[in-house]
Amino acid sequence: MKKTSLLLATALMLGFTACDTARQTQDDETRIPASATSSGPTPSGAIMSKGGLRVFAFDDSQKYPESQLQLISPPANGVVQPGPVEFVYELSNYQLTRMTPHSNAEHMANSQQGQHIHNIVDNEPYTAHYETTFTKEIEEGDHVILSFLSRSYHESLKHKGAYDLRMITVGKPQQRMEFDMKAPHMFYSRPKGEYVGADTRHIMLDFYLVNTDLSASGHKVRATINGNEFMLDKWMPHMIEGLPMGETTIKLELIDNAGAVVPGPFNSVTRTITLKES
Repeated sequence: MKKTSLLLATALMLGFTACDTARQTQDDETRIPASATSSGPTPSGAIMSKGGLRVFAFDDSQKYPESQLQLISPPANGVVQPGPVEFVYELSNYQLTRMTPHSNAEHMANSQQGQHIHNIVDNEPYTAHYETTFTKEIEEGDHVILSFLSRSYHESLKHKGAYDLRMITVGKPQQRMEFDMKAPHMFYSRPKGEYVGADTRHIMLDFYLVNTDLSASGHKVRATINGNEFMLDKWMPHMIEGLPMGETTIKLELIDNAGAVVPGPFNSVTRTITLKES
């Protein structure tokens, strides 16, 4: 009798342990059907869940396959004077200042000035521009300039011709910068800055790739959000849900199939954003 009771107690204990382990694993990382998310952009594939966060790719924004962007000035590998540098773009089949006509604009931070150009210098936080000509203060030195077209809610256009990447030299730098234009590179775009009220519910994660793509068996982006790691194998914008109020830290790394960061000056970057209730 005692032996039977002991076996029964052991079995119950093992069962509870298995349940706890399964529950913990599910809490740590699960992939749930797309229909389980709250209202907002339509997920493309499964939703990753970890640490109270939900992360999923989406690809339902309006496409602009004919849109083209080219930086005319400063010229590639050109030399300009320190201080306000004039940027002049040539743009076709894309309307700056237009509000992107898609329901996604209702579910995430949306610029009331409309569609624009993201201008990124040395992978620092971008500046948004709503005209094809503007000036920007740039310090003396060699600099990598990435420009790309953006929807009004800051999602980048990712097709060939929608971006421009080049190096320029400002002034006469004593130390020169080495940058391989043909190597794989990742640039951080969103999220950025401060989010308030309804904009905190859906936070878009967006980055820009040059000379590479993502796949399950190739390069990936490792996104670490408040200590929770998510592997992204699609070059699409991703939605983050469930972020707490206050500061959030996001680290993005372009990695190879073995998990090592791909060599490059911008392929590992950490940013902080702030969420406020009102």
